[in-house]
Amino acid sequence: MKYILVTGGVISGIGKGIIASSVGTILKSCGLHVTAIKIDPYINIDAGTFSPYEHGEVFVLDDGGEVDLDLGNYERFLDIRLTKDNNLTTGKIYQSVINKERRGDYLGKTVQVVPHITDAIQEWVMRQAKVPVDDDDVEPQVCVIELGGTVGDIESMPFIEAFRQFQFKVKRENFCNIHVSMVPQPSATGEQKTKPTQNSVRELRGLGLSPDLVMCRCSTPLDNSVKEKISMFCHVEPEQVICVHDVSSIYRVPLLLEDQGVVGYFCRRLNLPIETRPRKMLAKWKEMSDRSDRLLEQCSIALVGKYTKFSDSYASVIKALEHSALAISHKLEVKYIDSADLEAGMLQEDPVKYHEAWQKLYLCCLVNGILVPGGFGVRGTEGKIQAISWARKQKKPFLGSLSLKCIKTECSAAAVNVTHANSTEFDPETKYPVVIDMPEHNPGQMGGTMRLGKRRTIFKTKNSILRKLYGDVDYVEERHRHRFEVNPELKQHFEEKGFHFVGQDVEGERMEVIELLDHPYFVGVQYHPEFTSRPIKPSPPYLGLLLAAAGGLPAYLQKGCRLSPRETYSDRSGSSSPDSEIADFKLCSLAQE
Repeated sequence: MKYILVTGGVISGIGKGIIASSVGTILKSCGLHVTAIKIDPYINIDAGTFSPYEHGEVFVLDDGGEVDLDLGNYERFLDIRLTKDNNLTTGKIYQSVINKERRGDYLGKTVQVVPHITDAIQEWVMRQAKVPVDDDDVEPQVCVIELGGTVGDIESMPFIEAFRQFQFKVKRENFCNIHVSMVPQPSATGEQKTKPTQNSVRELRGLGLSPDLVMCRCSTPLDNSVKEKISMFCHVEPEQVICVHDVSSIYRVPLLLEDQGVVGYFCRRLNLPIETRPRKMLAKWKEMSDRSDRLLEQCSIALVGKYTKFSDSYASVIKALEHSALAISHKLEVKYIDSADLEAGMLQEDPVKYHEAWQKLYLCCLVNGILVPGGFGVRGTEGKIQAISWARKQKKPFLGSLSLKCIKTECSAAAVNVTHANSTEFDPETKYPVVIDMPEHNPGQMGGTMRLGKRRTIFKTKNSILRKLYGDVDYVEERHRHRFEVNPELKQHFEEKGFHFVGQDVEGERMEVIELLDHPYFVGVQYHPEFTSRPIKPSPPYLGLLLAAAGGLPAYLQKGCRLSPRETYSDRSGSSSPDSEIADFKLCSLAQE
């Protein structure tokens, strides 16, 4: 097993996750099996109870793990399936060690950070690195480990010490350290400054880790003189200083690293068994990046949500939209609308903000679509219901998650003729509960009590748009994260008014997918399809939204509707470019016009 540790300095949020994902991508393109581990030094057991404003979205895995959003990057870049143990936190480590102490596993010894906590970290990493993450169930050969935060943070010290010991345990030829730092360029002088990177590397070396590669985040490419200066003061060769400057798309980052000889360095440093065959996977990434830069037609989507002030709150949603937009050769424009600004109360509190929010919605929906992603709590819910009502009445393409709560609450007025219908989450005493809490939900404890992870949804009808978008399959398996469900007693009332529950769970008790007849595209799902979207295999519900927004859904359905315009993008598939299929889609659209 080869281990590549990615650390960061100067500031957090510098791009370690994208760089770690890109390193994994270029190694996978060489025929290696790659896995990834994210270490978060916070004391929380997992990310499940975080506000999206804290660390961005909560990403959900197949096994129900609620983890850091960087694991979403790993899955999207590497096209792998991770588990909850691929996200290691201080809370998990301490919980594990304390449980052992309570059982008496330490035989009366004094339990300390060194060696017990540091040993537990090393054992966790070595154990999890061997877990297969590819469909072929082959044990990984390389494990990329991202250590969250910045070097010097007090909470990350046990992890730094653990890896200081780890490098000797697994031997030098099996361990490599990448340090991601920042090279600022003040506008006053325009000069690239190396001092932050020097200080960061000096601190890392003082803690016992010496970086093999120094990856410098900067706005423009590094000058050779700057590279040489970093090389001199950071104890590395000039070729070990890698420039990761701003690029047009994150999909260009693996290509950027490849161009600077990173694969060759890993091959020499870690004795990797790299194949010499042409790297189809990277060639397709380059093709995808080039196509992304050439896009001219634009498609605007209004994202109506509670956490729009921080784009990472909807990281997977935005990526899923980007994947689908690229598949239909459109440039994506996302208009963020705070759902609270659409509510009647905002008209009294701040009329300007209220009218600006509605104007955004009107302008966007003249030609495009509306997306209402998931969320919890009462705040902003009325605004989401108003947006859904607008999309339904104006026949504008719409996709919603929000555990179907807002969709069903809004639709109930038309379907059941009840104006005060509500969810028991928003109003526990409501007389007309169209959405109710699930029996297994425990309101007394927040963490890990939802319906989580991959679940099967059975399509109950052949005449479903979403079923056709999925490739006319009998069932799909998608990831869930919700505490509430539609009241099954009202199912018949909904369907009599044109709202069809086309997908249900295996037992037939929970409603999973709702579609509205006589509408271009009105789809609500109980699950979160964005978590399984890939750059080269977009999520079918999101693809349907973008196709409908671009006016091409009828033509695409007439073609027979495969899973997506591009069947796969795996380096093992040998599949050809999807451009021909996309060209067919465009020709069909033109023929209809």
